Amino acid sequence: QVQLVESGGGLVQAGGSLRLSCAASGSIFSINGMGWYRQAPGKQRELVATITSGGNTNYMDSVKGRFTISRDNAKNTVYLQMNGLRPEDTAVYYCNAAIATKRLMSLTWNDYWGQGTQVTVSS
Repeated sequence: QVQLVESGGGLVQAGGSLRLSCAASGSIFSINGMGWYRQAPGKQRELVATITSGGNTNYMDSVKGRFTISRDNAKNTVYLQMNGLRPEDTAVYYCNAAIATKRLMSLTWNDYWGQGTQVTVSS
């Protein structure tokens, strides 16, 4: 079974920093893209940042220059460094990864999700 386990959330003051991590474990053959999403109360889940297997990154406009997504392929882990946090960043953050598992001679690709970690930014 493949699992994504998140950590690093918490309560910080505006202007503070947090570093989220998401480690994938299990019968992993390969990991393609990884990303972070967030969902605030009463809002739709939105894509925060993505990173390809080759390290190409993309960010939603409101976090550009403040957040940095990175990955450690040897550890099957994706990170989100969040600096200059604002109250509007408050949300549950979810990691996501496209992961291949091998069954006999074939590969099966699926999207996996972390359990979510709460980030709360006070003003």
